[in-house]
Amino acid sequence: MRNKIFGSLILISLLISCNKKGNTSSGNEADTASYRVNYAEMFRVNRFPDYTEVQVRDPWDTTRLLQKYILIPKTSSLPASLPEGTVVRTPLSRVAVYSSVHCSMLAQLGNLSDIAGVCESRYIIIPEIKRGVSEGKIIDLGESYAPDIEKIIDLNPEAIISSPFQNMGYGKVEKLGIPIIEGVDYMETTPLGRAEWIRFLGLFFGKESLSDSIFEKTERSYLTLKEKVENVSKRPTVVSEMKTGPVWYVPGGNSYMARFFADAGADYFWKDVPQTGSMSLSFEAVFDKAQQADFWLVKYNRDRDMTLDDLKKDYAANANFKAFKDKNVWGSNSAKVPFYEEVPLHPDYLLRDFILIFHPDLLPGDTLRYFNLLK
Repeated sequence: MRNKIFGSLILISLLISCNKKGNTSSGNEADTASYRVNYAEMFRVNRFPDYTEVQVRDPWDTTRLLQKYILIPKTSSLPASLPEGTVVRTPLSRVAVYSSVHCSMLAQLGNLSDIAGVCESRYIIIPEIKRGVSEGKIIDLGESYAPDIEKIIDLNPEAIISSPFQNMGYGKVEKLGIPIIEGVDYMETTPLGRAEWIRFLGLFFGKESLSDSIFEKTERSYLTLKEKVENVSKRPTVVSEMKTGPVWYVPGGNSYMARFFADAGADYFWKDVPQTGSMSLSFEAVFDKAQQADFWLVKYNRDRDMTLDDLKKDYAANANFKAFKDKNVWGSNSAKVPFYEEVPLHPDYLLRDFILIFHPDLLPGDTLRYFNLLK
């Protein structure tokens, strides 16, 4: 008798278990297998029967979420009950964009016509946006840290796409009831992790398949280039940036740019410093460590290309670096090339430049896209 009762209890337990597993698609459980984020660390996606949940991690406190978005198609009715989060009806078709990088992402997705307003248009070199601003079809909302609130109200966008900063809010904009989509892609520590954020925006604009294919193409290109330098016998040393005012900002060892140097087959002086962002050092601290660097890479924004004489005039002691004496200083002028617009989306472009600089024999016939040798 005891064995029969025990067997019946096991059968009932199995039936309940099978019933629960079979009904997950009609309940309120997430389908975590249908969307996989491969490199980005700052966003995650969960599918539910009635909506898609997009989580953005707080990059300054990764134990908590910065935002949770509840994406519901415009063609669907709002579910009777929803979890806590910012509801966004998709696909978006009229947005204000604070960052030139996110404008570039929307250009890649074919959604430039959905941009109704931008901040700091003087820094955006996308021809369609420059023309739209000049013709009054796209409104310049002013500075990203203090946009014109009246213009935003008049614009009445469906959402605002912004890059948040630590301990900085949005002021009166937060009280308008307009969803603020916070893209912390710039806080990713790997080139492919940052590039994957085009998939994040694709979710909001109904361009999932296209954004996936764009990223997959970039991923293949980047990994193919990286493989070319994996077995190089010599890794040249490199120092980057230059003194600005009283300090010199150099990338930390766990930073986005340090990963680029490693993937391009270079030896970076601060590779062992476990810092994800930039470090502010004195000129003397940089010189003591990197004065014998084989290569020196600088980025700047000027109306004409920088020369070695300019670098020396900026700070006379710059001429004491070995790379300066060897005329091995390479510069990228962001006033003339779309460095900041393209690289977050296409890190393979920059990786190709770096390999051409450090190991030109590995890419015969290729030409530089962003950097030139200072003369």
